Amino acid sequence: MTRKGALLVGVAASITVNGCEAHTETKDVNQLSREAYSERMSEEENHLTQTADPFGLEAGDCFDDTAMGINEVTEVPEVPCLLPHDNEVYAIFELPSGAFPGDEEVEASATLGCYERFSEAIGKSYEESELDFLAMHPTEASWTQISDREVVCLAYHMEYQKLTGSVLGSGR
Repeated sequence: MTRKGALLVGVAASITVNGCEAHTETKDVNQLSREAYSERMSEEENHLTQTADPFGLEAGDCFDDTAMGINEVTEVPEVPCLLPHDNEVYAIFELPSGAFPGDEEVEASATLGCYERFSEAIGKSYEESELDFLAMHPTEASWTQISDREVVCLAYHMEYQKLTGSVLGSGR
């Protein structure tokens, strides 16, 4: 059972038990919802400051821009998607093996691949979406030294507003 499911069962059980007793203090459903939300946010904030290895990212991972490298990314500041964040991974794919084709070719292939995957992942065409994307792709050094071929597709709000919740299948 998920934390959310357990929380809802706990709230429902609390309402049932309190409804059967003569209790002078009653809480309305809105108060219970606010308390449950505050508790969940407090738990999420405890996990706020984590960094992730960019090679370990998966679709659905959310993170902020701060502390990321500009040309080479060595770690990303991961954030739970329930909290405001800058980016979300929406797709990951591999470029073909072989000799390094050059920076321009890698960037073009990565960008095209992320564009082609955007609509299916987000639930709206790129042209109609409020989201934009960025392709994190191999550098010549990572390509030749560690055989890196992975492209990570990131969605972000095109007006640089913070995202809250997942963008996957959101139709945003």
